[in-house]
Amino acid sequence: MIRCILPCATPSKSKAKSLLTTLSLLSFLSLTACSQFEVDSSNDFENNGLDKNGLKRESLYLKESLPPGLPYPDASFQIGLEQQQRYLNKLSEQTYALQDTQVSVTQLKQVTNEVEQWLKQPSYTPHLTALQLAGQDYRGNVQITGYYVPVIPVRHTPDAVYRYPLYRKPLTRDANGKFPNREQIDFENALQGQGLEIAYSADLVDNFFLHVQGSGVVQYEDGSRELLSWGGVNGWPYRSLGKILIENGEIDRADISAQSIKRWLKEHPDKVRETLSQNPSYLFFSEGLSAPVGAANVPLTPLYSVAVDPKVIPLGSILLGEMPKLDQQGNLIGHEFRLLLAQDKGGAIKGPGHIDWYQGIGDEAHVHAGQLKHFGKIWLLLPNTVNALSEP
Repeated sequence: MIRCILPCATPSKSKAKSLLTTLSLLSFLSLTACSQFEVDSSNDFENNGLDKNGLKRESLYLKESLPPGLPYPDASFQIGLEQQQRYLNKLSEQTYALQDTQVSVTQLKQVTNEVEQWLKQPSYTPHLTALQLAGQDYRGNVQITGYYVPVIPVRHTPDAVYRYPLYRKPLTRDANGKFPNREQIDFENALQGQGLEIAYSADLVDNFFLHVQGSGVVQYEDGSRELLSWGGVNGWPYRSLGKILIENGEIDRADISAQSIKRWLKEHPDKVRETLSQNPSYLFFSEGLSAPVGAANVPLTPLYSVAVDPKVIPLGSILLGEMPKLDQQGNLIGHEFRLLLAQDKGGAIKGPGHIDWYQGIGDEAHVHAGQLKHFGKIWLLLPNTVNALSEP
């Protein structure tokens, strides 16, 4: 069987510039296709974007067919690309071992330079190749979820309503070298009296989702706002609340979203402690930054920055994504190709089957992020001189 990825849609002539790249269109050959798809049951719902024609592979990355054009991004991507260059320029030369290939800081810089030259001169042909990420099932299916920066009301000092603290990271650990878990912090006041409180919210569930997002904007009673950024984690394993509620039969997997989880928790206040405590991972915050930043310590760019597992995709990489397109109700209506910047990481982003797509700040970004749970495809862009690539 020979299979090629369909070309991406070309924008209108008045608003976009197309480019035919030298990225090779390679045949994807196989003697047989398997009907078993190894995806988590919580992601198995109707119209989830899963490509059921994906062929099994054994390697993390595979050099294979690619659309003949890169999708031309908007101006905000250029700003994000400049931030990416700053990050890469601060790194000492090193090589990342990615199972079936190796990627160096120098190569990541070369990709950034190639893309930058193309942005400035669209007639230029970038000298790039692409490796497709194996995906959750090692058939190329990568789950695309979304995250955002929420805005929540807080107070500097606690009162009867605003009584749930947002914490800085503790300076000391316990005798076993560990920080307290979520149950101990949120329900047993394990950090009380250490002067770690930054602000107080009116809703413990808001705090939980602020932890999940990794950063957020808090608004005080006088209208002033402050960005709280990722300040470290307690080191306990992360458990997905959505997966827990699906496994317990509380929410159907097709309906799971940030909004449905919040709604369920509001409707079951007697189960909040039991449910939240099943995820012992806890995130701490830091102050002082003016814009949301990711793990690469650069400002995040809405709709272009993504959180990845650095063991699979090095921070500072440029990716091509076949990303889910949803309607206003959160239903999948197709896919679109986008350039992406690997600038963040997250406790829930592990392995080759999941990336988190940054949607921006506030309510609209919240809606989009909460709806995303669908499958797409991801390619790592590298110089076309890269060696030791697995081919089909």
